Amino acid sequence: MSGIEGKVVTITGASSGIGRATALLLATRGAKLVLGARRLDRLEALKETIEAAQGEAICLAIDVRQRNDLTALVALACEHYGRLDVLVSNAGIGPISKFEELCVSDWEAMVDVNVNGLLYGIAAALPIFRQQGCGHFVNTISTAGIQMSPTMGVYAATKNAVRTLTEGLRIEYEGKYRVTGISPGFVGTSFADSMTDPGIKAQIQKRMDEIALAPEAIARAIAFAIEQPADVDVGDIVIRPTAQD
Repeated sequence: MSGIEGKVVTITGASSGIGRATALLLATRGAKLVLGARRLDRLEALKETIEAAQGEAICLAIDVRQRNDLTALVALACEHYGRLDVLVSNAGIGPISKFEELCVSDWEAMVDVNVNGLLYGIAAALPIFRQQGCGHFVNTISTAGIQMSPTMGVYAATKNAVRTLTEGLRIEYEGKYRVTGISPGFVGTSFADSMTDPGIKAQIQKRMDEIALAPEAIARAIAFAIEQPADVDVGDIVIRPTAQD
């Protein structure tokens, strides 16, 4: 299936930022959206916005740290729409800090959300894609995994784990699904809200306010990968502000 119209697209982290912008854009292109995030009130508001513009969407409150929640989200797509064409694994957090601060609970949270959350999505969707003989994984990574910065060691490690998992999926796919990694730079989202160090949070937010891209820029990159013909696999897209180092 080429293009976007009629495709069933499941998005995690859909209630805000890149996930929300992607849902809105794909809805205008005729996709059928299955939206997952923790904040049900925001998901329902997004669903209503999509439907008011004549789009299609359903939603489910999920926590990507819970494997059963990802299983339920994928099952909802298949039960409601009869198939799943694209899984956009977008949920992520970044409570960054220097190693010497020993914020071990923050390290664990990043592994749970950024790595395990992705793996649970793969575990839920991969059997469906192989059964269908087609499907598309779109994984949100980060330029933090490409250019290292102080305080981002653990966060960058989780995102490089996602990069490795994405490539590992691709080389195993046997033509039965596609795999795309999207690596955004600074984007104007609520990303800084997950940061527990007030000084670092203020510093990152200031930099975002100065140079960040709108989430819609990343949404367009995701749409580009999805809309390609079935024999075209867009492996990796890096998209950052022109002012970012």
